[in-house]
Amino acid sequence: MKLITRFELASRSTNELHTLYHETFNALACSAPHSAAQRTCFASLENLEAEINSRTLQP
Repeated sequence: MKLITRFELASRSTNELHTLYHETFNALACSAPHSAAQRTCFASLENLEAEINSRTLQP
């Protein structure tokens, strides 16, 4: 899995973000412990959470 950056996420809809979150979470569950893939998934999930949270805080 490749790292999903905040820049890439900014142009996605909220529904797309939630779909990507679920796909990334599933990829994390399938990755080997302490692997590069696991670290990439964790970083992507952090970016997804930050983007989703930034949208929910706006009126």
